[in-house]
Amino acid sequence: MALEPGQITVGSRVIKPEDDQTVLVERTLRSGQSVFYAGNVVILGDVNPGAQVTATGDVIVVGSLRGTVHAGAGGNEKAMVVAFRFEPTQLRIASHIARPPEGMISTGQPEVARIKDGLVTIEAYLATGERQAGGAKVTRKLAGARIENGG
Repeated sequence: MALEPGQITVGSRVIKPEDDQTVLVERTLRSGQSVFYAGNVVILGDVNPGAQVTATGDVIVVGSLRGTVHAGAGGNEKAMVVAFRFEPTQLRIASHIARPPEGMISTGQPEVARIKDGLVTIEAYLATGERQAGGAKVTRKLAGARIENGG
């Protein structure tokens, strides 16, 4: 689905928000529900399995991410995904696709996913902007997680 800047679809409705850079979705997305936006998306709620979020910018989930998410949908490899509880069905940043391995358990703290050295990585996210814990960097590389560089 091609979106113009400032255009958002929630389900089958097309909405033109006041802020054409970031949209705030104040609800949980259930299976079958989708959000597509040409910009950043912030969700105050959960993204359940079967739900989908696609943004040309960053995606921030203030809740559990258990559905499908695509940040940087226009090819932006600097886009990132942040979630309070990170358990996506599928994670996509730009043209990089990752699926967590079976049995991967959330760390129980906010995490950020982004592209580093051509790989999708998930790191602990701390409010200071630093991504380290106890002085040692905590990174979960999804190298063993069926990463595909799709096109």
